[in-house]
Amino acid sequence: MWHGWYSYMRSVGETPPAIDRALLGRVAGYGRPYLGRLVGVLVTVVVVSGLSVVPPILIRLLIDEAIPQGDLGALTVLGIGMVAVPLVIAAVGILQRWWSSQAGEGIIFDLRCELYAHLQRMSLGFFTNTRTGELISRIQSDVVGAQQAITGTFVTILSNLVAVVAILAVLIGADWRLTLLAVAALPLFVAPARRVARTLRAVTERQMKHNATMASILQETFNVSGALLVKLFDRGGRERDRFSHEAAGVRDLGIRSALIGRGFQAAMGVVSALGAAAVFWVGGWMVIEGHISLGTVVMFSTLLTQLYAPLTALSNTRVQFATSLVSFERVFAVLDIPLDLPESPRARDLDEVTGEVEFDSIWFQYPTDRPEGLGSTQRFTPWDVSSFEGEGETQAQVSTREWALEDLSFRIPSGALVAVVGPSGAGKTTLSYLVPRLYDVTRGAVRIDGVDVRDLTFSTLAAAVGEVTQETYLLHDTIAANLRYARPEATESELWEACETANLTELVGSLPEGLGTVVGERGYRLSGGEKQRVAIARVILKNPAILILDEATSHLDTRSEALIQEALERLMARRTSLVIAHRLSTVKAADQIVVIDRGRLVEQGTHSELLDLGGLYATLYLTQFQPVG
Repeated sequence: MWHGWYSYMRSVGETPPAIDRALLGRVAGYGRPYLGRLVGVLVTVVVVSGLSVVPPILIRLLIDEAIPQGDLGALTVLGIGMVAVPLVIAAVGILQRWWSSQAGEGIIFDLRCELYAHLQRMSLGFFTNTRTGELISRIQSDVVGAQQAITGTFVTILSNLVAVVAILAVLIGADWRLTLLAVAALPLFVAPARRVARTLRAVTERQMKHNATMASILQETFNVSGALLVKLFDRGGRERDRFSHEAAGVRDLGIRSALIGRGFQAAMGVVSALGAAAVFWVGGWMVIEGHISLGTVVMFSTLLTQLYAPLTALSNTRVQFATSLVSFERVFAVLDIPLDLPESPRARDLDEVTGEVEFDSIWFQYPTDRPEGLGSTQRFTPWDVSSFEGEGETQAQVSTREWALEDLSFRIPSGALVAVVGPSGAGKTTLSYLVPRLYDVTRGAVRIDGVDVRDLTFSTLAAAVGEVTQETYLLHDTIAANLRYARPEATESELWEACETANLTELVGSLPEGLGTVVGERGYRLSGGEKQRVAIARVILKNPAILILDEATSHLDTRSEALIQEALERLMARRTSLVIAHRLSTVKAADQIVVIDRGRLVEQGTHSELLDLGGLYATLYLTQFQPVG
């Protein structure tokens, strides 16, 4: 059975390569900050393993000396020893657990923080290409598995090794012939263990993949938007089937793993029983012949039960070791994803941003050759990581893609208001993402105050640019907390000022908890227009030099829009503003209107100039902007 399953795993390419020294060295690196505690664990392991051989020795002394000699004093000492040894082992075990848990939880903390920090530095494109549930699975489940490799598997292996050495030392000292007979079965442990190691490692990897997919389904269907989508389209049965399929994969692989492990243990148990029977028979014969004492055989019988358990575990070390490292490999795979939008080593801050924005012959296309989800994180994958870095790509490959923006150039003077209009899918939102450097241009440059955004620090860009996007995202927290996300140190009076500017005062004042009202998951306790006004107030509180509004008034009714439009005009008078709008009021107020179609700048001018031109803008005006009636 094992051979057939292993052959199948090889045929589908699931068998990972051998563990290398680089991987082991990297794993050890995470235990280095906790070296003192880990050394303490190792010391306690040696103490516990050493003490575990004492009770059989006491039994031998009891049978061979204390009872035959009628020595009550020795009998009392031996009895006290039989009680004292377990008490000491228990006390040392508690100390071992304390140090072990400190190291283990510390390693989990370090790995989770490092993973989270690394993923936070990834570009927006990474997150649009990756399931959130997969990332959560790596940070939660895989990190715990990685911690077990250090504080669980490694400690267990060492404990078993010390126990075997201590027991063998006592057995050899008692009788080397019986000891040799006891370990003669050891070669029978090795060959099956190697095969099981490969199989279980592959099974564990597949089980983790199913778990990650299952976490993604939960994340997608249990958030408010996902739950609403499922109910509106009556897809509950389909989602239950999807979840059931992945859960069944976890179940089946878990059963297979358990059966393989149990079968291996059963086989090893039979081998152990054969070894013990041989020792009992030969030892009994030696007692009858007068070669050894009865106490020695009893000690051997007791120690053999303690010997074969760690001996079996040591022969299974490869299984445990390889399986536990799967989690580390999955964690390292994510940590090794190169940053696709790194901050330049020469990046600098701007002390004061005036707000001039220039688009200089920019070309942009979304990456289309990356593997979906976390497929790029597979250590043993057919994709080349260089594709993440933009290397090894021919001009012919680039030219076959569809450009989202093509050779687009225009300038926004400091304090000016520029409206970007165009049909759906023209590239308007993409253009807005290039200013705060959510994406990098493929060619050309975007400049702020004459400096390429790629040469500015992310902190400068975040402080200089404020954006209200099409889809408003609010945290499951209070209105105050959502507003302070822009400026944590903002006072309550400043929060109310921002609310007043965004026409939010009346709404907040009507709520029972005021600014302390919790908005719910993704802000679902608020209407679309109310969420939009909270988002606008949040950007107002940020007070950026450059303001980007991506259809920021699209969810507002006529009354709210008129009030907010007046506030925004006062706000934009002091800022450079790039507005993507479908409303005539916003477009007519612009100093310049940029018309984009299929990623190209086709027209540019004022409202009246573009109407006189009679081109695409005039058509959009007649179909989208002109009031009905």
